[in-house]
Amino acid sequence: MQGSDRIFVAGHRGLVGRAMVACLQEQGFDHLILKTHSELDLTQQSAVEQFFEIERPDIVILAAAKVGGILANHTYRAEFIYQNLAIQTNTIHYAYKYGVKKLLFLGSTCIYPKESPQPIKEQALLTSPLEPTNEPYAIAKIAGLKMCEAYNAQYGTNFISAMPTNLYGEHDNFDLHDSHVLPALLRKMHLARLLENDRLDLVLQDLQMSSQQEALNLLEQHGVSAQGVRIWGSGAPRREFLHVRDLARGCVFLLQHQQASATLNHTNIGTGEDISIKDLANLIKEIVGFKGDLVFDPSKPDGTLLKCSDVSKIANLGWRASIPLEEGIKNLYEWYQNK
Repeated sequence: MQGSDRIFVAGHRGLVGRAMVACLQEQGFDHLILKTHSELDLTQQSAVEQFFEIERPDIVILAAAKVGGILANHTYRAEFIYQNLAIQTNTIHYAYKYGVKKLLFLGSTCIYPKESPQPIKEQALLTSPLEPTNEPYAIAKIAGLKMCEAYNAQYGTNFISAMPTNLYGEHDNFDLHDSHVLPALLRKMHLARLLENDRLDLVLQDLQMSSQQEALNLLEQHGVSAQGVRIWGSGAPRREFLHVRDLARGCVFLLQHQQASATLNHTNIGTGEDISIKDLANLIKEIVGFKGDLVFDPSKPDGTLLKCSDVSKIANLGWRASIPLEEGIKNLYEWYQNK
């Protein structure tokens, strides 16, 4: 990568894309190409081709994707596979057709089998069945990284793939219905603390609602009260969490230090450390200052029991994550309250 490179960050308004833009600008990359969804719908083939024909980016960072937590993945299975396949197929193909020098495809460690040996090495891909709850999303992401490998093999492109672990950070999705586990727990416990302190005015402000009863009904549906917070699953599954600022730095590092190949072209990005959902919930409870109970619901799916990534590949290249989980959550909670 050079300072003069024209860099297209696809999905620049999302959690990952925002962090990527900030990281690139911090490192002196000023020639960024940014398009909103209304300006460029990456699921539309003709629109994507026209974009590449006109803009001619040198570097592409493919951070645009349909994402969500376990409930969203389980509910919107068709949207997750269709939209992700369409976005990445169009972008990768026209990056090749219009001579992009390097492309970074962002996937997820959910591409790996449900029963992968821990920590999960890149070689575990396609060795056994996937976790059923997020299978459509995982299959789409596997197709994306395999498409990069196929284009590298046939056309000599320089397309690489990064597989980050569970992400969190500023501009995350805090929606009560379809957010990932960490921001969902953070918001629910924040709202429960407000109820605990009789601050219904701030609850209404957070929910952007005017009726107290409607707000209380909504929170009850999502297991939030002054007495406690209900949490999906047993709390036993262990997850690894990476701050999105660390991910952005890792992605720029890979663009600068990793060359593409036709096989095993993807690289894990994570911390290599995991925590149980129960311990994560208690950590968030302490940071937020909520005094009520945490009630785990084992009738809801846990998903994969263990999922910690092996990060030795990127570590051997010279990169490691730098933001501890507790520090990252404290910073995120401060950001959330200010927003």
